Amino acid sequence: MEVTASMVKELREKTGAGMMDCKRALAEADGDMERAMEVLRERGLASAAKKTGRVAAEGLVEAYIHGGGRIGVLVEVNCETDFVAKNEDFRQLVRDIAMHIAASNPLYVRRDEVSSEFIEKEREILRAQTLNEGKPENIVDKIVDGRIEKYLKEICLLDQPFVKDPDKTVEMLVREKIAQIGENISIRRFTRFVVGEGIEKKESNFAEEVMSQVRV
Repeated sequence: MEVTASMVKELREKTGAGMMDCKRALAEADGDMERAMEVLRERGLASAAKKTGRVAAEGLVEAYIHGGGRIGVLVEVNCETDFVAKNEDFRQLVRDIAMHIAASNPLYVRRDEVSSEFIEKEREILRAQTLNEGKPENIVDKIVDGRIEKYLKEICLLDQPFVKDPDKTVEMLVREKIAQIGENISIRRFTRFVVGEGIEKKESNFAEEVMSQVRV
């Protein structure tokens, strides 16, 4: 199928990819727009994987305040250049990550920040719980391994389903943005504050409140 200029233009508008990249993707996909978008995404993510080892020392610190000041987040997200730090797509990514942290309350950015001592302590607790449930001894360790994996996905930011699109993780979101922008992007650190945290009081669901604002 012939690739026309209008097809290239449409694909560029949908993906933000370069003209020649769009033209090549359409040719590979025989003019199928959806398949061409998949081709660009596959190439972009492969390219993004190569960029993750590059130094990212520029970026932004973003603040997100929810509920009239009842919950607040500070997050630092790094990129390679000051130029990208001023890019609106990058800024929107940082805002989305800050909002996600407010809603999902991760404890760590990535798994390698979780100490082996912490994991072993959780393993002991989960093993005792599993035995108390009456599970056979020969499968207890396998069950515990599965529960540890589930727990890590709950507490590590990059493993969490992104609140605006649960079909992708935060790590997938970041990699897609790396592919789009062309620079390495790294979530370095964050702090999450909740008014009265640690003081005994009536529970409130901040995640639901944050998501109700997102849906508006």
